[in-house]
Amino acid sequence: MPLQTVEPQRLYRQIAGQLRSLIDRGEYAPGTRLPAERDLARHLGVSRPSVREALIALEVEGVIDVRTGSGIYVLEATKPKRPARPSRPNGASAAHSTTTAPAPAGSGSDWGPLEVMRARAVVESEVAALAARHARRADTERMAQALEQMRAEASDGHAPRLGDEAFHLAIASACGNDVLRDTVSHYWQARHSALFERLTGYFENPPSWRAALAEHGAVLEAIRSRDADAARSAMQRHLKKAHDRYSASWRRANVA
Repeated sequence: MPLQTVEPQRLYRQIAGQLRSLIDRGEYAPGTRLPAERDLARHLGVSRPSVREALIALEVEGVIDVRTGSGIYVLEATKPKRPARPSRPNGASAAHSTTTAPAPAGSGSDWGPLEVMRARAVVESEVAALAARHARRADTERMAQALEQMRAEASDGHAPRLGDEAFHLAIASACGNDVLRDTVSHYWQARHSALFERLTGYFENPPSWRAALAEHGAVLEAIRSRDADAARSAMQRHLKKAHDRYSASWRRANVA
């Protein structure tokens, strides 16, 4: 047999593969509740966020079912998988979807959602600081328009995703560095993955939208004031809180 190309694999996919193998071998029968996230992390010797991302991947694939307030259960192997659905940027509830194969390593679509959030906190905080130094009036007007778009989406009962993306990309465009701009754009491409969509389904709700709007407003005010330190801090604060909201919502859902 000819040698096959070896692809590097994300840690969360390795964890998902181990759990899937145990399920396939009957270690966890259909209807069985999986161990709590913290116990899986301890036995595997990995972080809880990595386990969390692996469980989300298995849910997207239709291998497990997350039952809010109860736990995570193995589905019947013959159970028809839920059909894949496209991203729903206007905030409709994310649906379960199937994946047929991992995305190519390095494509961004196979990045773990929480890993992306942590990377954004590092990069986009400095992007915001640069934008505070370099943004022109037209740039801050685009940011303000994006913020208004977020408010309009939230008022209509939709997650303000389009405005959110437009806001962050406007900041990246104003930072004066094309590489950083493209890096931020790549993060947002990753956000349209099935894993992100599923995690977002646990997280987004009117209180989270209101919190995000206030945090975005603080970033815009700092950039308008040309205060690089304040812009950096405001963006760090926003992305850390967003990460915490994602993590907390998942913990509540799977009673880990």
